[in-house]
Amino acid sequence: MVIANAENAAGGWGITPPIARQLLGAGVDVITLGNHTWAKTDGFDVIDAEPRILRPANYPPGSPGRGCGLFKASCGVTVGVANLNGRIFMEPLDDPFRMAESIIDCIAHAAKVIIFDFHAETTSEKQAFGWHCDGKVSAVIGTHTHVPTADERVLPGGAAYITDAGMCGPENSVIGMEVETAISRFTTQMPHKFRVAEGKTIVCGVAIDIDEETGKARSIERFCRRD
Repeated sequence: MVIANAENAAGGWGITPPIARQLLGAGVDVITLGNHTWAKTDGFDVIDAEPRILRPANYPPGSPGRGCGLFKASCGVTVGVANLNGRIFMEPLDDPFRMAESIIDCIAHAAKVIIFDFHAETTSEKQAFGWHCDGKVSAVIGTHTHVPTADERVLPGGAAYITDAGMCGPENSVIGMEVETAISRFTTQMPHKFRVAEGKTIVCGVAIDIDEETGKARSIERFCRRD
């Protein structure tokens, strides 16, 4: 099963229906989002209508779309996937720790394999969330900060964990954006419109091997592929 976070897919902010269709058509099984979920208004309808797209589950009740779901892997195994936003230096959403417990209680009867995309800013919140979910889920994959971390491991309770899986996009950039524009924002403290950088690309992520009988991860391997 391929799970891809696509909250920056539309030029750095949000997702649009054509991009969602392109990703799903290319072999992505489940799309997760994050704090830029609502950046493109034309994305609202596809987020609401397409069950393979998950927005953070801790957005307020009544928000378009859904935060978790049950999906079939190509081998036939049912996989529960959920998306949550952190709260430190982020929007003041519902408690992701309590929300995770509610999601696990809701889907654990139907899926032994459960994977969380935890979209958060700080290492401490991500690590605490990983430990909180260890023994209850198969994997907690951190997203949002774009730079892959070197702390991938299987926690004692069987949850594969990494603080950040990294990004897919232009390598010679500042988290995907033009270098010169990013530097100008820091050196002048003036607003500059970010533009996605060009040039050679990098694809980052993790490959996780999970025991389908127990739901515990056997291994997690970080990768970065360059064009």
